Amino acid sequence: MVKAVFFDLDDTLLWDEKSVKDAFEKTCELASVKYNIDPNELEVKVRESAREIYASYDTYDFTKMIGINPFEGLWAKFLDEGEEFGKLKEIAPGYRKEAWTKGLSDLGIDDPEFGLELAEAFPRERMKTALLYDDAIQVLETLKGKYQLLLLTNGSPDLQQTKLDLTPELVPYFDRIVISGAFGKGKPDPSIFEHALELLSLKNNEVIMVGDNLNTDILGAERAGITSVWINRHQKAKGETIPTYEITKLDELLPIIEKQQ
Repeated sequence: MVKAVFFDLDDTLLWDEKSVKDAFEKTCELASVKYNIDPNELEVKVRESAREIYASYDTYDFTKMIGINPFEGLWAKFLDEGEEFGKLKEIAPGYRKEAWTKGLSDLGIDDPEFGLELAEAFPRERMKTALLYDDAIQVLETLKGKYQLLLLTNGSPDLQQTKLDLTPELVPYFDRIVISGAFGKGKPDPSIFEHALELLSLKNNEVIMVGDNLNTDILGAERAGITSVWINRHQKAKGETIPTYEITKLDELLPIIEKQQ
């Protein structure tokens, strides 16, 4: 019998992918006005340079384990406890400037000062673009009171809390919020799922995990022996990890839970 539902945050309830895209578009538009370049081309180049630079730091293994992606690094402050987060806090300003400056350089523009301007504009734009999926609140409203609800998210605690501060309507629905950076390991490590189960005093067969990422949410649930529901809104290709259930919108979750009773 299902007694609780674990939800991922980014791109499950919070439309992070679109928020990042919107912030890139608005920031790159500033460059197109100044230099008459294609903003879409700049976005591609900055994304490429961000990934490349991010992977070059000795913090990369830590960010992979916790689940912090290069584009979160373009606006996170990393005001978190711990040595690795301290390193990320020091690295972040230079990383942001370098990613944007190299993106410009790849399009033939040598202007580090403007690179810095864009690096500072992106976090401002990202703060304006927090979006929930249309069906998120409706489904949480239906489940609240009938089941325990737990938010299980990878990332920097400070950044994930910022996202939740930008969408305050989400938080009251959850009995517990578990953030990988505070726990010390991220999905798909089964230990973070086991920790979440302990917080609710439940067994793995009493929980369903809902998430958009096969390699973190679904694989981690499988490793922990938890029923998984993959929300595949954008018809992504299936991978090696096979979810227990696949849905294309959140309200399809409700009959799945009812079947488990």
